[in-house]
Amino acid sequence: MIDEIVECFASVPEGVVVDATFGLGGHAVAILNAYPNLQILGLDQDADAIANAERLIAEDSSLQGRLTVRRVRFDSLDEVLEELSINEISGALFDLGVSSPQLDVAERGFSYRHEGPLDMRMDQRSQLSAAEVVNNYDESELSRLIADNADEKFARRIAKAIVAARPITTTTQLAEVIVAAIPAPARRTGGHPAKRTFQAIRIEVNKELEILERALQIAIDATKSGGRVAVLTYHSGENRIVKRVFSDSERDANESTHASPYVHESQSGVRRTRRVRAPKYPSSKEQTLNRRAKSARMRVIEKTLVEVGN
Repeated sequence: MIDEIVECFASVPEGVVVDATFGLGGHAVAILNAYPNLQILGLDQDADAIANAERLIAEDSSLQGRLTVRRVRFDSLDEVLEELSINEISGALFDLGVSSPQLDVAERGFSYRHEGPLDMRMDQRSQLSAAEVVNNYDESELSRLIADNADEKFARRIAKAIVAARPITTTTQLAEVIVAAIPAPARRTGGHPAKRTFQAIRIEVNKELEILERALQIAIDATKSGGRVAVLTYHSGENRIVKRVFSDSERDANESTHASPYVHESQSGVRRTRRVRAPKYPSSKEQTLNRRAKSARMRVIEKTLVEVGN
């Protein structure tokens, strides 16, 4: 949804937009090319993503001075803003889920289609890996996380099968165990049968849902008037969190002036509020060209100024 994302930031004020999930940098570069008045602060916990960003900056002089990157989880955004003495941002982008390079490199252990080690760490410095989750979590823990993180209705069967098949050492071995645990009729629809369980384990390894709410709130609070926070989600767990945080932020901001934490202290009768835009989905053309885009959903919240009546 790169066109929709670029369009989303067309009207934001001059300043810094945070790309909280930098990855290959496609979104960041497109925003910079479209809007000369914007700069990008890119965050990513993956060493490969940071190395890629540094190559982009070295090879393209137009990015120098306009693109800054830091290797951190996105829930450390407030610390990075403080480090760089940035008080307010023009907006933020969160493209959640796993990036294409992570999926396509078998050694990273994210893919159920290619044989690799049970890794799935977005930050290679982290201690917890998929191997630990698959081989050491007890059956009830596995069942819970598979159900909670992926809405997998066969979570109990899959967890039981994983425990029975231990030790499991590769992604393809794990995928085979999962497929065998799911009833044959259910395997015929909904894509690869192991997709949801791999997603659930990846989310657990990287604590993705645990850090999302805090990161979103930091970004919303830091956004200046007229700025926007956009989030691309790919499954129901992420979407529920984003929808709740956006709704809560809009409701909190619309409370009385004295109760709202978004009051302009220097402007009597004016306060900050938020407006949640309806979600967008990839075009049918994009879904045809990119199967990974089919589950994407984009939500945007915009911070505005409103007059408070007497």
